[in-house]
Amino acid sequence: MRYDIVATCAFGIEGILKEELLKLGIKDIFVDNGKVTFKGDEEDIVRCNIWLRTADRILIKIKEFKAETFEDLFQGTKAVNWGEILPKDARIHVVGKSVKSKLFSVSDCQAIVKKAIIESMKNKYKIEWFEESGPTYKIEISLLKDIATLTLDTSGIGLHKRGYREIAGEAPLKETLASALVYLSRWTPDRILADPFCGSGTILIEAAMIGKNIAPGLNRDFAAEKWPNFNKRIWDDARKRAREEINDKEFLLLGSDIDGKVLKVARENAKKAGVEKFVAFQKLPMEDFRSKKKYGVIITNPPYGERLMEKREVEGLYKRMGEVFSRLDSWSFFILTAHPEFQRHFGKKADKNRKLYNGKLLCYYYQYFGPLPPKK
Repeated sequence: MRYDIVATCAFGIEGILKEELLKLGIKDIFVDNGKVTFKGDEEDIVRCNIWLRTADRILIKIKEFKAETFEDLFQGTKAVNWGEILPKDARIHVVGKSVKSKLFSVSDCQAIVKKAIIESMKNKYKIEWFEESGPTYKIEISLLKDIATLTLDTSGIGLHKRGYREIAGEAPLKETLASALVYLSRWTPDRILADPFCGSGTILIEAAMIGKNIAPGLNRDFAAEKWPNFNKRIWDDARKRAREEINDKEFLLLGSDIDGKVLKVARENAKKAGVEKFVAFQKLPMEDFRSKKKYGVIITNPPYGERLMEKREVEGLYKRMGEVFSRLDSWSFFILTAHPEFQRHFGKKADKNRKLYNGKLLCYYYQYFGPLPPKK
């Protein structure tokens, strides 16, 4: 069976997500704000959940229709043959959002959609009451400019939850965004990679998983695995293939931070992710960072001055960063911060600047491209 599939992501990384999908062999991809859409089968849904590093969720698009009144919403939803999609013991969980639409009460829309789904299921199962004791089916009603879209979430908890980070630092970076930062950096495992503000280690752990080709969803569960209409063997086969595709490359990534407690968490996270042999963490102030290696890469997410440190203190930190990094003349630097004046304090204009969102916070990814290593 072919499905209309939606892979959601943070604003600004849609192009990276498209590249990931192309590598998985997905074609005819349509890119939109915060999502990419394509057609695929059950196997594609499984592979996307297990392999995509920058996607937030994998959704099945059920129906799209105009809804200016609650009656429009009810009838449009009821017209779907939900009995063909949901088992009679399905635990139906409806979530919603509304933007620039006449139907702005999300809670009312959720209640109407659930009522319409139950009415549709009565036609299939010929019963009046559903006990909802089975697997969870999360359905989203999204209203944008009076267009209603019904989707079914195959992922369950967000795909950024890889399973290795139970504890995070004070201002955690989403794993999906960390992977995007690594992809944008052009880093390859034959180059040294460092993060002098590594915190709980997310950037380096995601880089190590990319370097080793470890599927990000290998050690977690997904909502659709429990659905009786999805073939469990496809999930088992996909995981088996993913384990076989982990490579034997050797490399070492360097993480440092001034907080010894958070470094303990970073080491534990790396161990849970299965990459502890490839990431070395040490307690070290950024000002003491040195390296004799050539053509290295720094990817880092320093304090912004909003939550962790005072603004003036942070600006002084950026100035010292500029002085320390300038001594690494053959290195490339990739710095994510919400501070709009970062370049001025750092003392150098970036070669490229990209807007990205860390959660709901607008950030800038300042990219300083050093020379590439000579080809061997």
